[in-house]
Amino acid sequence: MNISFFLVPKAEVAYLDLDSTMRQALEKMEFHKYSAVPIVDRHGKYVGTLTEGDLLWQIKNTQSFTLELAEQIQLKDITRKMKNKPVRIESKMKDLLSLAISQNFIPVVDDHGIFIGIIRRREIIEYYANSVEQGSTDIDNITN
Repeated sequence: MNISFFLVPKAEVAYLDLDSTMRQALEKMEFHKYSAVPIVDRHGKYVGTLTEGDLLWQIKNTQSFTLELAEQIQLKDITRKMKNKPVRIESKMKDLLSLAISQNFIPVVDDHGIFIGIIRRREIIEYYANSVEQGSTDIDNITN
């Protein structure tokens, strides 16, 4: 199955620019109630994922942390512990299954590494659950 059927396009995804500040990240994540968001550079390339844990570690390791100080800390200066691996748009569903085990969403990029959207873990699980319900118990048939 073509993964583009499950793609949430970039225009509908809350993401952050690498030059954004920590405060902007905190506010965006709070507003959307997300625990992780993709980060893109000024050319639109996917560079990683920022998590709540990354922000908490930054707060812990910043002496005398304040929200005013968070306005000066850029995302490019925050250590990211999670390495969410992206897939290309021509990937197959079976390529997503192993990534969905450890990632809430899978970033999708084009041939040039430009971020074009995400596929959420929920859609991947629903796809496989529906395949099993419809009687496809052969994993090779399900993952193609």
